[in-house]
Amino acid sequence: MNEFDIPIFQKSYDLYKQLHEYRRLVPKQDRYTVYEKAEQSSLSVISHIFKAGTANKESKYMLLQRASAELNLLRVFIRLLKDIKALDNKKYIVIQSEVDEIGRMLGGWIRSVDK
Repeated sequence: MNEFDIPIFQKSYDLYKQLHEYRRLVPKQDRYTVYEKAEQSSLSVISHIFKAGTANKESKYMLLQRASAELNLLRVFIRLLKDIKALDNKKYIVIQSEVDEIGRMLGGWIRSVDK
């Protein structure tokens, strides 16, 4: 099994693809500010998860904590996008449910590494 086979990696990868698909629907004034930050946070989550997949136990815990912090920041950006009406409620719910699922998976992984 390699790092590409980790279900949370695939979920995070798919989340970015979903964000990328919505990009063209976001108003131009928001696309290059808060939406870009959301995409960057999503890429950072992918990066930390990928690195954690091959890291030793001490590094893994730190990388997973960073992924968790970045995921929480992504939640803020997504909520902000909804509140400024750059994302409609339907798209917000799709993205937020994906983020929530990744959060649950990440929390479980962190707990398993912490033992």
